Amino acid sequence: MRALVAATFGVLVTIALSARATEDAGAPCAAGMLEVSGDYCPDLEQKCIRFMPESQGGGDRCAEFAPSGPCKVATVKKHFCIDRFEYPNKQGDKPIVMKTWLEAQAICAAAGKRLCGDSEWTLACEGAHRMPYPYGRKRDANKCNIDHKLPEVDAKALADPNRRDAEVHRLWQGEASGSRAECASYYGVFDMTGNVDEWVVNESGKPFRSGSKGGYWGPVRARCRPMTTGHAERFALYQTGFRCCADAK
Repeated sequence: MRALVAATFGVLVTIALSARATEDAGAPCAAGMLEVSGDYCPDLEQKCIRFMPESQGGGDRCAEFAPSGPCKVATVKKHFCIDRFEYPNKQGDKPIVMKTWLEAQAICAAAGKRLCGDSEWTLACEGAHRMPYPYGRKRDANKCNIDHKLPEVDAKALADPNRRDAEVHRLWQGEASGSRAECASYYGVFDMTGNVDEWVVNESGKPFRSGSKGGYWGPVRARCRPMTTGHAERFALYQTGFRCCADAK
């Protein structure tokens, strides 16, 4: 069962409706984290039946998927905890960006957590029904923060410590965590697709230990299963953030 979000006096309030979201002393997850327990499918066909029209930029963005087929191989049991929101994991705060994979790993470790494995992240996003988007099979820019047009990046400004913050601010089209009540997965995890890209552990280790998932606010795939693997551990960019995971108690 998913967590619902209600608006009270203009403030989003998370209402946990599942034992997964309990945070009492006996819960398997620390405060601010959600329990994920399920079967991960390593090899799954998700067939796109309608791509975004060229008039809207086209590309590798699927407007609608067919229902997911059966898992082609044996599923893998997963049981772990994941931050409800992108780091700093606070509803209403802007996600932190411009951190390398190594920095993100260290921040999670300092909190007694770790970066999510790519399969963990995928399960938390897809849910029990293995949806391509956390909210279903049809792409919807009203539900998650996706598909914005991108301004031209000033690479020299990003590389200059004296101008970097101003350039990141100029490029920023992200939103405060939890701003969109419908951008939540089956497990109640917010903003897994769109908003900011998220560092994960590339479990294959190839070509790097680092991977990123979920896409960001731009016109990119922004779905649960794909992973970008071309950015090394010391890479950082204006749209890349992260969230933490932990072993369930």
